This record gives sequence, structure tokens and C-alpha cells, in this order.
Amino acid sequence: MSRPELRIRTDRFLANIAAVRERIAPSDLMIVVKDQAYGHGLAWAVDTAVQAGVRRFGSYDIRSGIDIRRRLGQAEHTDVQIFAWATSTDEEIDEALDHRIDLGVGTAEYLDRVLARAEARGIAARIHLKIDTGLHRNGLLPEEWPDTIVRVRAAEAAGHASLVGIWSHLAEASDAEDDEAREVFLTAIRTAEQAGPTPEALHLTASAASWWRPELRGTVSRIGAFCYGIRSADGPDLEGILPVAELRATVVDVRGGDALIGVGSFDGLPSALAGAFVGTPAGPRELRLVGETSATIAGWSGMAVGDEVHLFGAGEHGESSATTLAERIDTVGEEILTRLTPFVHRVIVD
Repeated sequence: MSRPELRIRTDRFLANIAAVRERIAPSDLMIVVKDQAYGHGLAWAVDTAVQAGVRRFGSYDIRSGIDIRRRLGQAEHTDVQIFAWATSTDEEIDEALDHRIDLGVGTAEYLDRVLARAEARGIAARIHLKIDTGLHRNGLLPEEWPDTIVRVRAAEAAGHASLVGIWSHLAEASDAEDDEAREVFLTAIRTAEQAGPTPEALHLTASAASWWRPELRGTVSRIGAFCYGIRSADGPDLEGILPVAELRATVVDVRGGDALIGVGSFDGLPSALAGAFVGTPAGPRELRLVGETSATIAGWSGMAVGDEVHLFGAGEHGESSATTLAERIDTVGEEILTRLTPFVHRVIVD
């Protein structure tokens, strides 16, 4: 193995999806695939999730949503819904309409542009309207909501829009704050119902709240990290969930009782991870130093060039998970994966 490898386990991904769906039922899974499926590879994630029966994808941005649609085929999998919630340009809105991408809309200005583009193209925009429930990460304020609903229902009547979802983000700062957010969310739904049918996709929760707070789940739950086996920072392990990706590198030199492995900061491994433990043929050993193109590991008896070292994974060789490494540098497990460069070879293992 001349290059570091990120080995991606399809069987674990399928098992994680099954565990998540069982946990959140009857809420429907919207699997989030932002940042190239958290660094695992968008095409692989989409193909595998569809094989597992997933019919909702959260892409974050329109460009990724279009990549998903093209992967699925415009004339195939017409039942698959793709949700992009990043505020986008008019040109991107046009592409989203052409590729049947659902749009997350959280400001009056963005709504104006989406409806104008839909009318100009003669297409009904599929809209998930966002209510601000307290996180203040985009979203219409509660006092804006009633007038906005009237406007969207009028656009529906004119054939320019279809209100298919109501959604929000939770702050997840405390149970009490999340309970308050839920009340704001339910009030927004009731207001929408007074002017027309209930949207099919009601989604307030992401991974952590969907897993632990069943009363907060709507008809849909947006879950990304947990499907890939990435637990929340400072959160407990998840029953039935295992990391999908394992980062491995080989020993390229032995010096003074230490082993040098062929992965470094130029490959996206944070230099601040020095001091963490990685897996070796002899069990866990300290990661002493992360250089630009190689890293130094505390050695073991009988070590040799070509020996395999596990930087992160499921712990089968004494290595930490991506989230455990992330906690050392005050970040989240997703960042450990998404910062890996293309030089790290992705290998799919069925």
C-alpha cells in the first residue's frame, strides 16, 4: 500500500442505515450526503442508500443535489426526493427546478427569487419552508410566518409552488430549549394547515435529537453523521452503529525504535493529533508526531516496513474513532474525515 487508504465498508453503511431507520420509525429517513457524503464519496453513498431503500436525500447545496439526480437518472427513481437547503443563486434555482430538487427556503428574499424563477419557467417549485425556532441559522421569524404562508398558498393556487415541507434546525443546547423550539415548530405547522393541506415532510431534528428525542421527530428525520458511524462529539457510543471508514497507512521506515508511516498533514491528518493512540499489529501505540508527509509512531517488537497502522476506525486494532480523535482538538468527527485530501486512496470494501 504505497498511499494511505480510507477503507469504506459498504456492509457497515447498510447496517447503520437499517439501525437508524429502525430507531426513528415511523419517521422517514432523509440521509444527508453533504461534503461528498462526509468524505466517503457521494456516488457510493447514493448507490448504497438507494439499494437500502432510502428515498430521501439531503444534499445541502443544489450542485450536489443535481449530482445525485444525475447519478440516479432523470427518468429513473422518480420517487427519490432530494432536498437542498443552501440559499442559492438564480442560476442554481433554475437548475434545481429542472432537476426536481426540493428547495429549503428560510428568507423572504429567497422565497421571492424562487417563486419568480418558477413562474418564469412554468414549473411549480417544491418548497420546504423554514421557521426559525431559536437557533437563528436562517429561517423565517414567527412573526413573518403567517403572511409568508398566505403568499406561498397563493403561489400554489397559481401553479408556481408546492409546499411539500416545513423544517427547522434545533440548537440542541438543552432539552428545555429544544422543547420550546418544538412548540414554535408545531405552531408553524398549525398555521400552514389553516390555509391548506399539511405538508408531507415535517422535519425538525438532525442526527442527535432524532436518535434520543423521539417526541421531537416529525414525519421526516434528517440524519447524516450517524449513518456513517460518526458519533456526536462528547456523546456516547451508539448501539448498533459502527464507523464505516477506516484510515490506514503502512510503515515506510524504522528509526530509533519508532515507526514512520506514509501519511501526514499534507494528506489532511491534523498535526495537532500528536499524542493520540493508533492501532498497530501489536495493539495501540502513541502517535508521537505528525509531519508533512509522514507520521511517527511509538514502535513495537518485530515492527517492519510494510506493517499496517490504523489511524482511526472501529477500534479492532486499538485505534480510536474519528470522533475520539476530533475531541482532542475540539472539533467533530466529520472534520477528521472531510479534510482528507484526494491523495488518500478511497477503497470500497463490500
